[in-house]
Amino acid sequence: MNAALHPRQALFDEGDAATLLPVVDHYCGVEARMRKSLELQAQMGPVFDITLDCEDGAPIGGEVEHAALVAELLNSPLNKHGRVGARVHPLDHASFEADVDALISKAGAMLAYLMVPKPRSANEVAQACDFIDATCARHGVKQPPVHTLIETHGALREVQQIAAHPRIESLSFGLMDFVSAHRGAIPRSGLTVQGQFNHPLVVRAKLEIAAAAHAHAKTPSHCVVTEFKNAAALQEAATRAAREFGYTRMWSIHPNQIQPIIDAFAPSVAEIDEAVEILQAAQAAHWAPIQHRDSLHDRASYRFFWHLLQRAHGTSQPLPVEIRQAWFGTA
Repeated sequence: MNAALHPRQALFDEGDAATLLPVVDHYCGVEARMRKSLELQAQMGPVFDITLDCEDGAPIGGEVEHAALVAELLNSPLNKHGRVGARVHPLDHASFEADVDALISKAGAMLAYLMVPKPRSANEVAQACDFIDATCARHGVKQPPVHTLIETHGALREVQQIAAHPRIESLSFGLMDFVSAHRGAIPRSGLTVQGQFNHPLVVRAKLEIAAAAHAHAKTPSHCVVTEFKNAAALQEAATRAAREFGYTRMWSIHPNQIQPIIDAFAPSVAEIDEAVEILQAAQAAHWAPIQHRDSLHDRASYRFFWHLLQRAHGTSQPLPVEIRQAWFGTA
């Protein structure tokens, strides 16, 4: 037996562990804001992703030029960390194929992922993935991961099938389109910080998306908070998304939202300390069951604590030097 066996080797079978993504997915589509976001990421490091928006960011009639701009930014020196993706138009939009072709052909190697919005079924998700993959093959580019938005009745109905698709890496909840799809049956309060955590139809959607994502080792990404000037509201929403609804990632739409979301998704110092103690004792016991204080632990709970430490590392929380070096390969 090897006492130094890495937690990933000891606790997971191949393919069981989800890809670890930054906890923030920051959206921007206006050129000035896209450039400022890239500058901020270059300064802060890859603690948040950037999604450059070809859907809502493109002016009507200017879709081709906007996709070219996004490709230019993907290739620019500002993209220092390789954590920049792009949202394309929906599958049934006239610009979908042109968006995908432009981004893959001009900046495919720099894409961290492609986000596909508004699918109405698992079949539409599969069609979008097939077109992306065929475009990559045509241009000789490696396939980027695919993220998708769950914001229609059909996508929510088939969310388990969508999450099971092998090309999907992350599922995001599209709050505003989902509420609008109810034709006024969900009141406007369902779009607010309070209402989106209380209205039964919205709560149901959030829980089904998170459950489907976790069932298939994909990342669930929580929706936006539009009250971007209300720091307390954002902090509350991010904390509830992470602690109560099972989300491990969240959208931001303003730079001031990025750090509060990171803080809300980060484990506490006490949680980190406990995880370190338990995992180090487990490793010393060759990953057999142990007693820690007044509780028994085995590989089921070890997996929980390993996920917690991964989240701590991904949100740049202080970790013991030996943990950073041995388990995360950083100094």
